[in-house]
Amino acid sequence: MGRFPRRRREATTVPSEPPRAWGVGLAMLVAVVCVGCGGPTAEIRAGRIGAFEEGKATYYSPRLAGHRTANGERYDPAAMTAAHVALPLGTRVRVTRLDLAVEPVVVRINDRCAGGKKIIDLSEAAARRLNMMRAGIVPVRLEIVGEAPPRH
Repeated sequence: MGRFPRRRREATTVPSEPPRAWGVGLAMLVAVVCVGCGGPTAEIRAGRIGAFEEGKATYYSPRLAGHRTANGERYDPAAMTAAHVALPLGTRVRVTRLDLAVEPVVVRINDRCAGGKKIIDLSEAAARRLNMMRAGIVPVRLEIVGEAPPRH
C-alpha cells in the first residue's frame, strides 16, 4: 500500500433535471451579458449619415506620428483624422464634446482603435480644437456627416 490510505467515496445523487429556477436565472444572466456587450449599432457599422454614438474619446500619442494607419497613410498629428472600431474608413464624423461648450470638429476616419472604454481616438489637431489635451479622456457624441467613398 502507498503512503496515504485511500479515501472512501461517498455516494452522491445528482438530480436528473435542474430546478426550473435555474433556467430562469440562466436566461436572465444571458440577457444581462448581451446588453452589456452590444458594441456599435448596425447604422454605425454601415456608416449611415445621421447615425450617432455617445461614449469616451481619447487622442493619439505624439510618438505615433509617421506610423501607418489602417488605410495605409501615415498618421499626421496636424490632420483632422481619427480612429474608430467599426466605422468604414473614409467616413466623416462630427465630434461634439459633451462636458464643455466648445465648437464641434469634423474628422475623417482613417484608422482602427481597440474600443473598450473609448469609442474614438482623435488626432492631436482634433483633440486641441476640442480642448481635451489636459483631460485626456472626455465624453463625446459622434454623428456621421459624410459617407466613405465607395471601394473599388
